[in-house]
Amino acid sequence: MAEGYEGWDDYAPFYDWENARTLGRRDVPFWRNLALQADGPVLELGCGTGRISIPLGRAGVSIVGIDRSEPMLARARQRIRRARLGGRVRLIRGDIRYLPFLTPKPRRSLPRGVGGASEGGFSLVVAPYGVLQSLLSERDLAATLEAVAGVLQPGATFGLELVADLQSWKEYKKRVSLSGWRGARGGAHVTLVETVRQDPARHLTTFDQQFIERRGSRRRIHRFALTFRTLSVPQMTSRLRKAGFEITALLGDYRGGPWDPRADVWMILARKPTC
Repeated sequence: MAEGYEGWDDYAPFYDWENARTLGRRDVPFWRNLALQADGPVLELGCGTGRISIPLGRAGVSIVGIDRSEPMLARARQRIRRARLGGRVRLIRGDIRYLPFLTPKPRRSLPRGVGGASEGGFSLVVAPYGVLQSLLSERDLAATLEAVAGVLQPGATFGLELVADLQSWKEYKKRVSLSGWRGARGGAHVTLVETVRQDPARHLTTFDQQFIERRGSRRRIHRFALTFRTLSVPQMTSRLRKAGFEITALLGDYRGGPWDPRADVWMILARKPTC
């Protein structure tokens, strides 16, 4: 079976281009408000090109972003340098299943210089837009939830979003999903041709991506696949409770409205107990 991190290195050059045309920044105010309320250091799982971390840094949040993809992180680093946010936004290449921080204990702290993390761990951990669904096995998800609980301060929040109703995504083959210019004048024209495959037995959805890049008479095709686990909100809340978290909110939009199975947005807020 494929690993959930496969394909993301190849996706890096097109990630911001595609997201600007789909999700955009609709979720950024939600994460920014949550981080400001946390009033302490924040950890973002699967930070990618910095789509969430950098706006939070601009708002004054001290944040660490962790991602396995070096090409994704390279783009985030460039943006952080341009924005002069190196004092607030720190990036680490690592595996979210095994977070590279000291487990919070009395009189212990996270390593110096890691995003301004204070004694006792992070005040908030976030996993935006389907990050946890890149964990394709129950073992990997359990390891990640255990790792998150280990670096959160007691009483602190773990916020995550699932891709809404991924298991009901209709299958199709070689559909042109997006088309447009990438970059300034002299950039490339990009077309995304996409195939969606469902594997109900394994609870997986796979997106076969084909980005066709044209520069003048030259054409280059980039092919890769991204696979996600089809977890529902009740299934994820069950896993969170098993890992020791208390569920504090199920949200159906980025303004804090209540969740139901028909909602376009699936958000979960969970709390690490104080004892």
